[in-house]
Amino acid sequence: MSSTSPAPRVGVIMGSKSDWPVMEHAVTMLERLGVSYETQVVSAHRTPDLLFDYAKGAAERGIQVIIAGAGGAAHLPGMVASQTALPVLGVPVESKALKGLDSLLSIAQMPGGVAVGTLAIGKAGATNAGLLAAQIVGLGDSQVREAVEAFRAEQTQTVLDNPDPRPPETRQG
Repeated sequence: MSSTSPAPRVGVIMGSKSDWPVMEHAVTMLERLGVSYETQVVSAHRTPDLLFDYAKGAAERGIQVIIAGAGGAAHLPGMVASQTALPVLGVPVESKALKGLDSLLSIAQMPGGVAVGTLAIGKAGATNAGLLAAQIVGLGDSQVREAVEAFRAEQTQTVLDNPDPRPPETRQG
């Protein structure tokens, strides 16, 4: 398990090492916003005991939010949510067979009473999962909340500073 300092507040888990190219975008956002995290492969199908131990012990370790990325059958987010009262954010990882639609539907169709916040498929979903996790952590941490607010203001300013969508070399005048 890798982690940043101080003690991790967000757990970023994935069902397979091959999910990292998507899930690294959640980590990038957490780093940008100054939120400590840990990362680990936790497979719902290959390491179910590890999954249960991870989910049941997360709050005790100081984790406040879990981001779980999974592809295909995508059971990881739901199974984690079944074992903890912490917020779980599910990121559907694009699959080869159905382009991530299978993952999205698996994560989004949780039965009533077991909540998983489901994000978009792939990079955008992982990025937004990192942002949403920071917003949740920011409810109790003004420094993180201010970092989120600064990020949002920067996005707004970027749009205001660049209203012309054409590449600079194609603009006339």
